[in-house]
Amino acid sequence: MATWDDFRRIALALPETGERVSRGQARWEVRGKGFVWERPLRRSDLEALGRAAPDGSILGARVEHLVAKEALLAADPDVYFTTPHFDGYAAVLVRLERISPADLEELVAEAWLASAPKRLAKAYLDAAE
Repeated sequence: MATWDDFRRIALALPETGERVSRGQARWEVRGKGFVWERPLRRSDLEALGRAAPDGSILGARVEHLVAKEALLAADPDVYFTTPHFDGYAAVLVRLERISPADLEELVAEAWLASAPKRLAKAYLDAAE
């Protein structure tokens, strides 16, 4: 459903967001702090997921806290998943081709809010009202 072009448009529209490539993978940051990133599955991920390992483009996204992570994982396991690498870390993995553009926009904005400095986040929320 969503594409990398959709994702880039959404991410780069957020205040003070930049894109950086490291080790051949893109990462989006707000004031130098990453909030979403390309996340191809690694060998250890494939071994841990086994036959359940998804194909296609994978996006990593910060979430506000572990409760938010668990809520996303429970709400739509066809879209959101995790690996042991992210145990105890407030982030989810997303099957880009399975998330709707509207849900992607919400996820990216929430990831940005979880990473942005408080004053910048407040200014963004105030402007959205």
